[in-house]
Amino acid sequence: MSKPLLQLQVEEKSFRAHRVIDRLALDIRAGEAVSLVGPSGCGKSTLLRIVAGLETDYAGRVLVKGATPQLHSPDVGFIFQEPRLLPWLSVADNVGFEAGRHGGRHPRVRELLAEVGLAAFADAWPKQLSGGMAQRAAIARGLFTQPALLLLDEPFSAVDAFTRMRLQDLLLSVAAHHGTTLLLVTHDIDEAAYLSDRIVVMDSGPGRIAGEVAVALPRPRDRRNPALARAEAEVLTLLNGGQQDYLDIAPDIAAAPPTPAPLNWSTLGFAV
Repeated sequence: MSKPLLQLQVEEKSFRAHRVIDRLALDIRAGEAVSLVGPSGCGKSTLLRIVAGLETDYAGRVLVKGATPQLHSPDVGFIFQEPRLLPWLSVADNVGFEAGRHGGRHPRVRELLAEVGLAAFADAWPKQLSGGMAQRAAIARGLFTQPALLLLDEPFSAVDAFTRMRLQDLLLSVAAHHGTTLLLVTHDIDEAAYLSDRIVVMDSGPGRIAGEVAVALPRPRDRRNPALARAEAEVLTLLNGGQQDYLDIAPDIAAAPPTPAPLNWSTLGFAV
């Protein structure tokens, strides 16, 4: 069996006297989509920063494709909660930023902008984009270096629910097209279940893995599938320390999730 794409072992990570992560190990295989969920302060975002090479003061080892990732490694892309587009650069130059000055002229930029539905906005300024459009540009930028692993830190939390669903589907589509592995931090359990092959649940004080939930469903997925609700219920149980008290409030969550009417994006008539 081939080695995992990501081998993560953090024995200890502290900020001054406060230990944030303790004895945490995680392997991710190529092509997987894995979500990290857990309470605030459990070290989810810190783990992403370690993998990206942004945090180096820790005890442990991280390997991506068998090598220690360096800052700005082309093998690792990062998408943040906010798009973080540079306002003085065009959308195309933002996407091709890693290629240097006038990176927007790189042919891959136009291909990526077409994939995320922004071909007509290559020469636009970031201030001319809606929130959802800016985040689509950020996805294109994250894929520009053709990373094997794409890290995402709550990338859709700042947009409305409809836009979030469209961006989730877009992310899965472009990741599948490029063969990109995903590691996502989210507080949205619905999002974790819909996007992921595995959901890794973390405890806090200090951060450790409390358990994992597999979501063995083919794609594309139906958001109304009861199996997604069952996965969400398992995550809630792990977040609740193995207790199922929340089921006393909503006893049918795993057996009979609500069934909304299917969405037809072509009839909604709004721009992302």
